[in-house]
Amino acid sequence: MRLSRIIMALTVGLAVVAVPTAAGAAQPQPPVYPPSKEVSLTVSPQAIWLGETFTLRGYNFASNESVRIDVEISGLPAAAPAERTARRSDGSTVAMAPVAYTPNRAQPQPAPTTFTVTADGDGNFTVPYRPTRPGRYTFTATGLTSNLKASATGIVRPPRPTKSPSHGGLPVTGDSIGTPLKLGGGLAAAGAVLLLASMAWRRRRLG
Repeated sequence: MRLSRIIMALTVGLAVVAVPTAAGAAQPQPPVYPPSKEVSLTVSPQAIWLGETFTLRGYNFASNESVRIDVEISGLPAAAPAERTARRSDGSTVAMAPVAYTPNRAQPQPAPTTFTVTADGDGNFTVPYRPTRPGRYTFTATGLTSNLKASATGIVRPPRPTKSPSHGGLPVTGDSIGTPLKLGGGLAAAGAVLLLASMAWRRRRLG
């Protein structure tokens, strides 16, 4: 009897201890996420001439999410004068008469200042961007699902200067020496003919 009572007491004690543990295990546990990588955005090359193209690359955004690219441009030329006016060198403006003008070709459209790309399964993307004006371009990529952000900057210089052809010598403007030499030779020959004729005339007169 005593042994059975001891066994029963131990069983009850173990049951009482196990109940809180089982209740804690039954509660939902917060999910454990692997450590996330830092997002980044690169611009290459970092400086281009107007007419060339940037390449934007984003890394470590959410898988297959849409990423918005915002473009901020600084360092642009001063604002143009008001309509029907022209700006003098001293900064003042003067009125101009309207003149009809029909362009012979379509003008290039300005590059967008906001657009959206889609990241791949690894959260990366690559997209080209062709600026239409010089200045300092700041690109900010924002994940529309993860709200992760990254920025990068590039410089757009004015159009590349064109090189004029050069042959490494003085410019050729024509034969400026040949004509005087020919003229002098002709005059010398004419003088010799006149001299011989004069000598012959004198011999006839003396003889």
